[in-house]
This record gives sequence, C-alpha cells and structure tokens, in this order.
Amino acid sequence: MNGMKTLLIGAAFVAIVACLASAGFFMMRDEDETDPQSNRKRATRMFMSLALRVGLSVSLFVVILLAWEFGLIQPTGIPG
Repeated sequence: MNGMKTLLIGAAFVAIVACLASAGFFMMRDEDETDPQSNRKRATRMFMSLALRVGLSVSLFVVILLAWEFGLIQPTGIPG
C-alpha cells in the first residue's frame, strides 16, 4: 500500500510540473503576426495550463490532508 501512495503522489507532482512546463512553452512560443487571434489562443492555452496546475496542487494538498486525518499516512516524527 505504501508503494501505491508514493506512486500516486509522485504522479501528481509530475503532472503539476508538466502543466507548468506546458504553460512556459505557450508563453515562449513566437507569435504569428498574420493571425490576430494567435496571441489570444496562446494566452488562453497558457491560462488553462496554469489553472490546471493550481487545481492539481490544491487537490494534492487536500488529498494528503485527508489521508493524514483518516490515518492512512503518518508524520515522519521529525522534532519541531
């Protein structure tokens, strides 16, 4: 069960980083000067990618908090 939890949390982190990378890609793409809608499409795709990243981050935080509350994961015991 511990391996599955680690795999799911790791996959969530990879998805978060992938969303951030795709937003950076859309931000750095060259504009098409002949198409006036190009800049709007690029900005929309970048916004959606960043919004998905925020949603994934908040979801991961909530899932970790709930798993701790239900006793599925335990603190590491590092003294404060």
